[in-house]
Amino acid sequence: MTEDSSATTLLSDATTTAEEMTVTGGNAATSSSTGTEFIFHLAVIIIGVIGTAANALVLYALIASKQHTKHVLIVNQNALDLFSCIFLVITYSLKLSNIRLTGQLGYWLCMLILTENLLYWGIVGSTINLAIVTIHPDSIQL
Repeated sequence: MTEDSSATTLLSDATTTAEEMTVTGGNAATSSSTGTEFIFHLAVIIIGVIGTAANALVLYALIASKQHTKHVLIVNQNALDLFSCIFLVITYSLKLSNIRLTGQLGYWLCMLILTENLLYWGIVGSTINLAIVTIHPDSIQL
């Protein structure tokens, strides 16, 4: 019986050690992934701010130079990219702030912004417009 009880004790000790390693490793991975997630969200926000500024500048230049009537598809492309960049910044800023969503406002924030629906609508619209710009013969002027 002593061999049987010592084997059970060793097995119990090994299981406890494995559980402790899993818990410790899980906490380390969680804190590491949280830091990585924060850096990723911050990088996406910076990219969105730069994209917003660049697209707004190009859109302003097209309107100020009166070229917006000649290049309608290019203006639409910049407007859709501006829309996408603005919602990229809004979406990831709200994800980073980790706000509590309650009531009707929380429902709509979750449905439209935190699930990235508005962002994807802008990206899909931009992709469709880019395909039209590519195949439309009047968009190319030599």
